[in-house]
Amino acid sequence: MVTTTDDESDPFDAIVDAPFDAALSERYLVYALSTITARSLPDLRDGLKPVHRRLLWAMRQLKLDPASAYKKSARVVGDVIGKYHPHGDASVYDAMVRLAQDFSLRYPLVQGQGNFGNIDGDNAAAYRYTEARLTKTAIQLMAGLDEGTVDFIPTYNGEESEPDIFPGIFPNLLANGATGIAVGMATSIPSHNVAEIIDATLLLIDNPHAEHAQLMEVFKGPDFATGGLVVDSPEAISHAYETGKGGFRVRARFSTGRGADGAWEETGIEKLGSGQWQLVVTEIPYMLPKGKLIEQIAALIGDRKLPILEDIRDESDEEIRLVLVPKSRNVDPELLKESLYKLTDLESRFSLNLNVLDSHRTPGVLGLKLLLSEWVYSQIDILLRRTRHRLEKIASRLELVAGYIIAYLNLDRIIEIIRTEDEPKPVMIAEFELTDRQAEAILNMRLRSLRKLEEMELRKEHEELLKEQDDLNKLLESPARQRTRIKRDLTNLRKDYAEDTALGRRRTTIAQATKTVEFSMDAMIEKEPVTVILSARGWIRAARGHVALDGDFKFKEGDGPAFAFHAQTTDKILIALDNGRFYTLGADKLPGARGFGEPIRTMVDIDAEAHIIEAIVYKPKAQLLLASNIGRGFAAEMDELLAETRKGRAVMSTKPGVTLTTVREIPAEHDHVAVVGDNRKLVIFSLEELPVMAKGQGVTLQRYRDGGMADVTTLRLEDGLSWTMGGESGRTRTEKDMALWKVARGAAGRLPPNGFPRDNKFQG
Repeated sequence: MVTTTDDESDPFDAIVDAPFDAALSERYLVYALSTITARSLPDLRDGLKPVHRRLLWAMRQLKLDPASAYKKSARVVGDVIGKYHPHGDASVYDAMVRLAQDFSLRYPLVQGQGNFGNIDGDNAAAYRYTEARLTKTAIQLMAGLDEGTVDFIPTYNGEESEPDIFPGIFPNLLANGATGIAVGMATSIPSHNVAEIIDATLLLIDNPHAEHAQLMEVFKGPDFATGGLVVDSPEAISHAYETGKGGFRVRARFSTGRGADGAWEETGIEKLGSGQWQLVVTEIPYMLPKGKLIEQIAALIGDRKLPILEDIRDESDEEIRLVLVPKSRNVDPELLKESLYKLTDLESRFSLNLNVLDSHRTPGVLGLKLLLSEWVYSQIDILLRRTRHRLEKIASRLELVAGYIIAYLNLDRIIEIIRTEDEPKPVMIAEFELTDRQAEAILNMRLRSLRKLEEMELRKEHEELLKEQDDLNKLLESPARQRTRIKRDLTNLRKDYAEDTALGRRRTTIAQATKTVEFSMDAMIEKEPVTVILSARGWIRAARGHVALDGDFKFKEGDGPAFAFHAQTTDKILIALDNGRFYTLGADKLPGARGFGEPIRTMVDIDAEAHIIEAIVYKPKAQLLLASNIGRGFAAEMDELLAETRKGRAVMSTKPGVTLTTVREIPAEHDHVAVVGDNRKLVIFSLEELPVMAKGQGVTLQRYRDGGMADVTTLRLEDGLSWTMGGESGRTRTEKDMALWKVARGAAGRLPPNGFPRDNKFQG
């Protein structure tokens, strides 16, 4: 038995009786808030997450400015996780690597030496091999840290301090963007061009009531590190920034070449001679590893899902160069491009979600105008804090300068007091009305400093400090002066990122895409002749080539032929069932003819009681004649019969005892309809009387007293009706004079001409 003394507390005394769901929700809320405010969302003021801020701060403490030597990344990572960020070294190093990658950040904040990864998707070398230092951009972002501009907060263990934010004028949030997933919310901000950000900010400072449309005239949209093209409409881009949520379609950029008019344009076509050509990609969408893209395209080629493309080659060095070789020189280059956009990540989507932490650490989705306004307010606050800090420094210095002037004017007496008095400080304070700080400063002066005590220099410094103090006080009191100072600082910053500089030049083109050719998956199918065989029990297959339709095809025991016809792999096959439903199969998807094929019911959802009555090749803009066993029917456009799903499309409405029995293509030259009933009576009426419908029961074609419809067809009245006489001769008889049987639709009809087939079936 374990006993406890009075000095030892019973651990069970710490148990709190509380509902489990309440305790769980309370703790989860704390975790969620920590994730949102201290990990995943960037701060609006400096655009950084804590891990990035701590990395840059640690590098600054190590004096890794752009002019200094590199230091091992391991040293930086060690300082960060030891002093500021108690997390895994791998995650901290990954964050540091991203800050150094010029294909990840539009304006890198870390300058790396060694292998920091590449756009192929390869990882960086271990941190013991790489070295790093800060970039000029990072220095600009941290400018003013020593000028009282921001608060310093204790680190996690209280041994060090770190800045709450960085005060620099560099607009890092929009310039470099950010992505992150918190609890219940996320952020996704693309990078932008600094010159355009500054132009929009200056516009807003001059006119705080500027409309969003005015901002978008100078703020064009994303400017990704890897370039590419944003192909959305200006309206869509503007709406995304107005609401703070949206997305952009980003496409790869093809190399430049001569267009049809001889001018240089981004055609991507490189002529090779003899009519041969190839496409060359020079920029890929942001955050897309080049190696993954190549594997994706190669897989499409291997799976024959992109038959118009022969090969892909990676000829990249420091610049991206992906060569796409077409199947033949007759391939339409625009179709190949459009196909690549649809089937690969050469066109991808980057979402916009301007979800950031404001100055009060409150998350929110902001539109462009509000975001820029809040950033300007934060910069004004930083300016005021810097001004107050400088005023304190000036006041302190003025106090000392005034003391030095008194000392200069009374130097001999000061020296005498110091030499003769045991406690010279009180004597000096009493005799010259000095403050304690002034007296202490005079006493702490070295002898060599006496030569600096020249009245003119001291009074000049005093006047300059008073003038600066006056200017700073006016700045504190005047919002107009504050805005002018921010504008001046932004204008100076813009010079480093102007459009004519290597770093400031816009990389991403904003241009709405104009579709020059309509993409279709049918264009991706290699056109080859096939012979489609459908058995009586519903087994379907496709033999390569156009073989004889009366050939000796093999079937399962108890099965036999039902339909056989020629087609192309690019064709769609329409399957009609007696329940009035139509299904669509791609000829390229049909199984080969080496075996018995596959049951058609595994490809589409067919009712067990339904039977296939027709299989026909789809022809655009053609029409079919549909008729039921009770003599009702209509014409249907083939385009309306295509079904996109396995469930097919309901076309002819049926009910118990009524089935779809006839499906015939209507040739363009036919102008009449012929119907024969089980009662062996024939009716012929004008095709114009047959309505064209998308679905329904149809209209009455022939009226019956007993029985139903035997067959229906269409004909050209001038040609008359033809039918096979039978027998070994296979002679065909034609009856051209059909005037006796031509009546209005829905009539009972009369007996057909002599010799008409006894089975009441028309030819064909």
